[in-house]
Amino acid sequence: MSGGEVAGILVAVFWAILVSFLAVALFRLARTLRAAGELVTRVTEEAVPLLAEAGATVRSANTQLARVDAIASDVQEVTANASALSSTVSTAFGGPLVKVAAFGYGVRRALGRNRGPAGDDGDVIVGRPVGGPAGARVPAARRGFSARRRKG
Repeated sequence: MSGGEVAGILVAVFWAILVSFLAVALFRLARTLRAAGELVTRVTEEAVPLLAEAGATVRSANTQLARVDAIASDVQEVTANASALSSTVSTAFGGPLVKVAAFGYGVRRALGRNRGPAGDDGDVIVGRPVGGPAGARVPAARRGFSARRRKG
């Protein structure tokens, strides 16, 4: 055998080994692509119903949000009406009620001041005067200027 024949055999063996490795790699690549295709098919089969359910859920949530928005606007309207009613009632009854209360207070004071013959002799009962017994009466003349001015 000559050197050219040995070189040719080595090249042929090298190409045979290279083709075997490429065949194994292509076989594994084909198997991986088949598994990926099956995975995509399964994911598609499961994802389509999930997406349909998600769409239905989003539509339902949108409907509920529309209802909540309507309720919130109704509550806002009721709040505005209650505020207007409160100010109306305050305006309508506030002033007259204050006037009635003031009138009633004036009438009570006027009736209370004129009770002299019925047992009120104009004296004031004080808790404990200095140097005197507890519950002593102080004559009206000693009560001061403001008491005399009220009577006159």
